[in-house]
Amino acid sequence: MASREISTMIKQGFISDPTLSLSSSPSRTTSTTTTSKLYSPSSSPPPPPQTESTRPIPNQTLFEMMSEEHLRDSKAIEESRKKTQTRIAKFLDELKTRSSNDWGLGSGDVRLTVVSRDGHRVSMDVHKRVLSEKSRFFAEKLSQRKEKGVSHTVEISECDDVEVYVETVVLMYSDDLKKRLIGENVNKVLALLQVSAAIMFDAGISSCLEYLEAVPWSEDEEEKVLSLLCQLELHGSMTEVLQRVLYEPSTSVRTDDIFLKLLSGVLQAKDDKARREMKTLISRLLREDSFDYNSRLDVSKDTLYHLCHRCLCSLVLCLSEAMCMDSSRQDRGVLMAEIAREADNLQWLVDILIDKRMANDFVKLWADQKELAELHSKIPTMYRHEISRITAQLCIAIGRGNILVPKDSRFSLLSTWLDALYEDFRWMRRASRSVDKKLIEEGLSQTILTLSLRQQEVILLNWFHRFLNKGDDYPNIQRAFEVWWRRAFIRQYADVPDSSQMQITICNYPT
Repeated sequence: MASREISTMIKQGFISDPTLSLSSSPSRTTSTTTTSKLYSPSSSPPPPPQTESTRPIPNQTLFEMMSEEHLRDSKAIEESRKKTQTRIAKFLDELKTRSSNDWGLGSGDVRLTVVSRDGHRVSMDVHKRVLSEKSRFFAEKLSQRKEKGVSHTVEISECDDVEVYVETVVLMYSDDLKKRLIGENVNKVLALLQVSAAIMFDAGISSCLEYLEAVPWSEDEEEKVLSLLCQLELHGSMTEVLQRVLYEPSTSVRTDDIFLKLLSGVLQAKDDKARREMKTLISRLLREDSFDYNSRLDVSKDTLYHLCHRCLCSLVLCLSEAMCMDSSRQDRGVLMAEIAREADNLQWLVDILIDKRMANDFVKLWADQKELAELHSKIPTMYRHEISRITAQLCIAIGRGNILVPKDSRFSLLSTWLDALYEDFRWMRRASRSVDKKLIEEGLSQTILTLSLRQQEVILLNWFHRFLNKGDDYPNIQRAFEVWWRRAFIRQYADVPDSSQMQITICNYPT
């Protein structure tokens, strides 16, 4: 075998590298056999002396590793099977005790055998009287033979879980099923419910449903509960259980009222920390729901825009008050906080609109806020800079293609609010760590470059002169300037030819 092939097989683990072995080949084999002995999880082997023959081999082959993993899996399966057999034996002992003490019955007259899909069989002696009283399935099957004193043999094959079937039979002998289920987990009770439904054990079905109605569920358990109940189609008997997760009736109007109350509560919250936490929570929940469009009741566009108008009105009032306020007044800090809070509320609503793909109309709404923009320009920057973050937010979304609006709306947005964004940019960066300078500059550049070349020229020449005087206090949109320059002076595109001037000639070919 070529040395290159041998080297490759050593790397892949099929052949041990003799240069890395700690001893000769025979002793290495003995060492592997000795150290590969498996121990139970509950106990650990005593540490072997660190000699050349017992020190772990660092370069096991792939075959050796697969063999050890197979041994571990086999032992785990065997231990699980032994535990199952122990629990089944315990149930069978309980069955004998209850049949004699609670029912006063002697030896069973029905030989019931339960067989799993892998062929595991469990047989038990039970009583026709109990099975017929408790299970409509067994009552029908056993009624076919009327002779007294005749033993019956019943076999149930292809069972998913033999242990659950045995436990369900034991439940038939119990006089207080609800008490018997206390302390069980939801998955076990779901398995008992499925078997009880299969053999039409009505008392078992009722007790399992009462249990499920009373205990809390994890999210995974909730999915399993709903899936099984829909599969079993128990109809009226499962109504109490489903009330936990179902509205009756569920209507879009009622759902929208709930969303309006929740969102309004967050916007008007007095505790800033709680308000931030609830904003994060609701945003995450709404974002999770956005991936499921089937039979989903969502917050409506009308509700979100109603709240946006409310915030805009509050901002106009706050800015009007700020414009008239004397700088020596003690409560100016309160007013600054109120303006910042309303601006933050509006940013949150715009985020939701963008996530829901409903923000197109807000671009025009924000561009039409001439009064608010006028007030904005007349008050100190420290009061107003949070408002300009809304403009930045919209430009970022437009630049990413998350908002699709006509060119006129995009230009109107910048015409109304771009100067304010320029003036507030320095304060925006310094007042909040969450402001990403590069992200705003990229979004603004992309938005400008979606306009007509003439509109790009007007905006970028204006920025050019401002940036020369202010420098880093202004957003750096050199990239947009470069693209405009190339479009205007280097890659000049001719007008698209008018297709109406195209001539068509028709030729008749001789037949």
